[in-house]
Amino acid sequence: MAIPGTLWLVALFVIPAYAILAVAFGDIDPILRTTAPAWSPLAWSGSTMVDTLGRVFGGDLGKVFVRTGLYAAAALAGCCLIGYPVAYFTARRAGRSRGLVLGLLVLPFWISYLMRMLAWVNLLQPDGYVNAILSALHLGARDHNWLDGDWPTVVIGLIYGYVPFFILPLYAALERLDERLIEASRDLGASSFSTFLRVTLPLSVPGLMAASVIVLLPMCGDYYTNTYLTGGSPRTEMVGNQIEFFLRGSSQPQSGASLVIILMAFLLVAMGYYLVVIARTQREGRS
Repeated sequence: MAIPGTLWLVALFVIPAYAILAVAFGDIDPILRTTAPAWSPLAWSGSTMVDTLGRVFGGDLGKVFVRTGLYAAAALAGCCLIGYPVAYFTARRAGRSRGLVLGLLVLPFWISYLMRMLAWVNLLQPDGYVNAILSALHLGARDHNWLDGDWPTVVIGLIYGYVPFFILPLYAALERLDERLIEASRDLGASSFSTFLRVTLPLSVPGLMAASVIVLLPMCGDYYTNTYLTGGSPRTEMVGNQIEFFLRGSSQPQSGASLVIILMAFLLVAMGYYLVVIARTQREGRS
């Protein structure tokens, strides 16, 4: 029964990952000036990887990695603030309207991500609705250009693009909570707020971690959001933009592939932490 999943993993992860390694440790064809992947590990050259690591740790690319991490952290915090109440309401309070709420949450998946970002471009223009509303509330200038390399614009775009991916797994975790534990807390005299803090929130940590990992991984490699909402401004450039530039807009595809590997290494640390937390939670649950 594991054969289909194994074949899927090999075809869509192992082989592409090895191809990236072959490009990162490969060379440039001296005649055609195109990528010459080194498919044999014996022919790998680490010079480009060493140079890229030097630029990441102490060079110009280090700022891009830090900026990407800050944007992803801010967007993840926004997803938590928006997504947790929505997931909690859907799982614990929606009642008969749960199906309708879930349908509304799934609805954005029917619309192209590109189209949704272009809609935000219209909203954030100097004469768009965002400035009009902020001006009416006396919270900002009516002609402020949000599309001119403002970091809040990128964070808003990331939150809007990925919050549905955050809500659905968190909803599944909250929906599976043992109702008897919540009833026991109330029977012991705890208030609704105290029950939430002491019972619901701790029990939802695995789902919260899973939702965070699901959105954090693609956020760190995202390049569409910055490209469409700020015109690819260097002030808001993320790692994904650098990878796209090296792979498609320059003659240094090895640097782009090296950045992919370095980013994967950083994300593997986050994934490892998630697995450790989940394993610890499961051991505590069995004990």
